[in-house]
Amino acid sequence: MRHRVEQQGGSQDAFTDVLFNVLLGFALMFIASLLLMQDPSKDGKTDPKAEVLITVRWPDRHPDDVDTIVEGPRGDILWYNNRDTALMHLDRDDRGLFADRVVLDGVAVSNPINQETVTLRALLPGEYVVNVLHYKSHYREPLPVDIKVEKLNPEVSLVYYGRRNLEGTGDEQTALRFTIGDDGDVLGTNELPKSLVVRVAKDAS
Repeated sequence: MRHRVEQQGGSQDAFTDVLFNVLLGFALMFIASLLLMQDPSKDGKTDPKAEVLITVRWPDRHPDDVDTIVEGPRGDILWYNNRDTALMHLDRDDRGLFADRVVLDGVAVSNPINQETVTLRALLPGEYVVNVLHYKSHYREPLPVDIKVEKLNPEVSLVYYGRRNLEGTGDEQTALRFTIGDDGDVLGTNELPKSLVVRVAKDAS
């Protein structure tokens, strides 16, 4: 009889241990979930390492090469041969169909997207100029190029979205000129033409 009681007591102790461990596991998962929860007030905010994102796109699988050229307030110019300045970076230099094939699991795959992206990692007060250049054309028809400029902090806001029809090799057009104030806000925009290719050519020579 005593042996039977001791067995029952041992079973109860084992059940208590299992129940305690389960409850402890739930408690740890609950605490971890609280730590991983995001502050709702931060919704819509992005990584502060980038302040402005410039995206230039033209039709997918199109063979033409379009270049993005950006001038900062200090006169520094970002382009394919100078992809990194103190504050601006050319994240993707797209050359149309050229070099658009990548190898995945031993199979060559074509990337159909024609897109260049530029990030401004900090904002100096002054004017920024965003130009697009039809570096190489294969057809007589105009090439539609979409340009989008977004300010990312403290939340994403659209500064500009528009289209330019490039007319052939060497055609350079100003998409946007925008001015940043001392507080980092966009004070104004305009589309007055300003050529940057001449300066780029001088820098390259």
